[in-house]
Amino acid sequence: MRDLVAGVRYLGRGVRWAARHGRWWGFGLIPALIALVLYAGALFALTLESGDLAAWATPFADGWGSPWQGLLRGLFVALLLAGGLTLSVLTFTAVTLLIGDPFYESLSERVEESAGGCPPGPDRPLWRELGIALRDMAHVLLRAAAFGVLFFALGFLPVVGQTVVPVVGTCVTGFFLTVELTTVAMQRRDVPVRARLALLRGRWGLAVGFGAPLVLLFLIPLAAVVLTPGAVAGATLLVRELMPAGADAGPAVADGAEPEGRAVPASW
Repeated sequence: MRDLVAGVRYLGRGVRWAARHGRWWGFGLIPALIALVLYAGALFALTLESGDLAAWATPFADGWGSPWQGLLRGLFVALLLAGGLTLSVLTFTAVTLLIGDPFYESLSERVEESAGGCPPGPDRPLWRELGIALRDMAHVLLRAAAFGVLFFALGFLPVVGQTVVPVVGTCVTGFFLTVELTTVAMQRRDVPVRARLALLRGRWGLAVGFGAPLVLLFLIPLAAVVLTPGAVAGATLLVRELMPAGADAGPAVADGAEPEGRAVPASW
């Protein structure tokens, strides 16, 4: 519970930092707005085609009478749109960070300098940094997509699918959202993606406390655009707790093993 509260506080600290540094916040809106236009078009198209997709996916219900056919296909449409929104929350952050990589890198460095010093990053050309970011994004999103398919299927369960599954899904989505947002500060420390996942699994409460509120806030129109700079700032501060100055991933964690001495939930 303490880590959950701490995660929320890091989010609040990041938003406050962005609010106090209006120039950084303003520039951070540009890549987020570009991504928003792309995602708004994709979600609009999905909404228009959702009825046809429901009919295509449930041909066995063609002969069903009213109201059962409508209920089944209505549930399918609701789950399809919910899944699309969840996937959008996850991939929106990753795509926004990819579009605005140079800016968010500079923003994150500025946050670290204001918090007591920024560690030197690896000496790599921009094209290679973008390639690593794209590869890591695919690695994380494939894992998240597997959970998305599972939660989509569980959503058809009576009662549980409409109560427990959305709550668990929000927590899992929040975890992966935190993984995405900490990428900038973690890459500066040259921590590979498997080690990032291991570190955050070791502090899963901190990761969920930071990411789950963002999942809910990002469902509000334009909130993702407004909050992204603050979310990057907060994730940078969170990484400073996970990896204090002078610390590294360590040989075990760098190979993708779990950090010693921590209770870790089932592997994600």
